[in-house]
Amino acid sequence: MNMPDEAWSAYLESTCDEEPALLKKINRDTYLKDTKAHMLSGHFQGRVLSMLSKLVAPKQILEIGTFTGYATLALAEGLKTGGIIHTIDINEELQERVQTYFDASEKQAQIQYHIGDAIDVIPSIVGTFDLVFIDADKKRNKIYYEMVIDRVSSGGLILVDNVLWKGRVLDENPDSQTRQILALNNYLAADQRVDKLILPIRDGLFVLRKK
Repeated sequence: MNMPDEAWSAYLESTCDEEPALLKKINRDTYLKDTKAHMLSGHFQGRVLSMLSKLVAPKQILEIGTFTGYATLALAEGLKTGGIIHTIDINEELQERVQTYFDASEKQAQIQYHIGDAIDVIPSIVGTFDLVFIDADKKRNKIYYEMVIDRVSSGGLILVDNVLWKGRVLDENPDSQTRQILALNNYLAADQRVDKLILPIRDGLFVLRKK
C-alpha cells in the first residue's frame, strides 16, 4: 500500500507519545531559524530514540552530532539516575542557543555539551558507553564506529542515522556520497561483533547491539 510520506508521518505521530514541550519548542525554532532543519530528528524518530534509551537505561550515552539538541534530550530521557550524556558538535554558531535548551531541561545536570572535532573529543571522555548515537559527518561514520565499538558495554546499542540516504542506496548508479553510505552499511552488516538491523524510519536508522 502506498501512502504519501506526510500521511504516514501524521499517523505514526498520532499513535506515539507527544513530544515534551521543550522538544516542541526546539522543533519549531529549528524550522524557523535553520536552513538545514531537515537534520532534526523530529517527533516520531525522537520517540524512537527515547524508547530505545529507556529500554537500555544507560549510565553513559555518547552522541556524535548535536545540531540543535533535539535528539540529545530525547536520548537523555532514558538515562539512569546520575547518568550522563556526552554530546559533541563542531558548530560553535549554534552553541549559545543549544545551551539555552539544555539549561531549560530537567536533565540539565546530566548533559555534557562538547564543542570540537569528535575525533579529538571522544578520547577525552572517560569510561564505557551503554548507548552511542552517530549522526554527524557521514564520511567519517566508520571512523567514529571503530573509535567507540570497543568502548560499548555488552548489550549496549550503537545507532547510526541516515543509512538509507533518502532511498538513494537503491540507485543503480549511486553517486560518491551514496557509495560511502553503502560501504558503511555493508561493513556493519558483516560485523560479527554486533547484532544488527535497519529501522526504515525517516532516513534510516541502523541499530546495532554489542554482543
